[in-house]
Amino acid sequence: MSAPQRPEHSGPITDRERRRVVFAAVVGTTVEWYDFFVYAAAAGLVFGQLFFQPAGEGVATILSFLTVGISFLFRPIGAFLAGHYGDRYGRRVVLMVTLVLMGVATTFVGLLPTYAAIGVAAPVMLIVLRILQGISAGGEWGGAVLMAAEHAPSHKRGVYAAAPQVGVPLGLLLASGVMALMTFVAPGEQFLQWGWRVPFLLSVVLILIGHYIRRRVEESPVFLEIADRKEQTKTPIVELFRHHWKLVIVAALVFSGNSAVGYMTTGGYIQNYATNPDGPVGLDRGPVLWAVAGSAITWLIFTWIGATVSDRIGRRSTYLLGWALLLGALVPLFPLVETANIWLLLLGLVLLTIGLGFTYGPQAALYAELFPASVRFSGVSISYAVGAILGGAFAPMIAAALVRATGSTTAVTAYLVAGVLVSVVATLLLRDRKGIPLGPDHEAEQSVSPIRTTAKV
Repeated sequence: MSAPQRPEHSGPITDRERRRVVFAAVVGTTVEWYDFFVYAAAAGLVFGQLFFQPAGEGVATILSFLTVGISFLFRPIGAFLAGHYGDRYGRRVVLMVTLVLMGVATTFVGLLPTYAAIGVAAPVMLIVLRILQGISAGGEWGGAVLMAAEHAPSHKRGVYAAAPQVGVPLGLLLASGVMALMTFVAPGEQFLQWGWRVPFLLSVVLILIGHYIRRRVEESPVFLEIADRKEQTKTPIVELFRHHWKLVIVAALVFSGNSAVGYMTTGGYIQNYATNPDGPVGLDRGPVLWAVAGSAITWLIFTWIGATVSDRIGRRSTYLLGWALLLGALVPLFPLVETANIWLLLLGLVLLTIGLGFTYGPQAALYAELFPASVRFSGVSISYAVGAILGGAFAPMIAAALVRATGSTTAVTAYLVAGVLVSVVATLLLRDRKGIPLGPDHEAEQSVSPIRTTAKV
């Protein structure tokens, strides 16, 4: 199998460099998503009480989840900016900027005064900082994916490109674990007073570690080859939407189902539903957070398995298997949660992670193989950001509103099933391009539409 090459004067890529890229991708995205998910966990557990309490119990919860969703509306801005500069100036510099931006925003959330201290200015500042997190997340994923995918040998692209994907469940594991630890260190009212702030302030240390590791990684060989030929696209986003706008929509819909289901935990909804003292479950915060952390481990495992399987049977077939597993897990999810038995709640979350892993592990390689080299950063980043908006952005808020309106989680299950079925259709529309060369020499081949119903995009 062919492996990516840098410009002739740079020499071939070594296995040591590939391992360094994979390690940096895992660490960097873990730090980014830790920051992103620790906010979502806090939104489900404390932000309603601390920043939106005057709105009343139920409405405060919905407003808290709304701040989680608002950030998704700004992820396309991060994706547009990162795509433009990443396709013009390289993947590495964008990754450094997004890491720092996310860390600064997260740290300042931990320092915010509450509504009781400064009134309406508190939720306004909270929303501004969440928007900055959204911009950072919108630019982060595409760069990390391409650094991993474009360094990989073609026959192992799924496994290499899954490095940033693994960072997502690792980020959830870290965020849930730290939050759970703080419920032990600062129980009850102490958690509301100061315990929830500690996970945000820890971001400073994590950002320093991630920044150091990313500085030691070489630029993507595909971009170096494009730059060596002076073939960077001056307006990559314009070119992307001029020639590939249908592909952006289909790729976004492929991700939307996974995003909607995944944000039941990463968006804090399950945590809120299971710990609400006035709800049907009423579990303590600590055990629920540990259960979410445990499910993050199985999500990580099945993400890696899904990526490995996709290198063998193709991205599309792996996705279809994953969608079937996800649909099967959605039916018993809320009945298991509503038993108020922490072990059955954990079982429901673990079952969910099998399908989530099989529909998340192959995503990085799938996206990298869909778009031509000259607009790949823009295409990958924008498709991911739009898919996140269509799927996960307001999923926790929608779930909370559905339960408030119907008094049951049956409508939430129906909503999630519908989202997955949309993604199934989008997956069926794509041709599998496993192993397609990613370098600029193959731009013509890459530009042929992978959408099955058209000859050109």
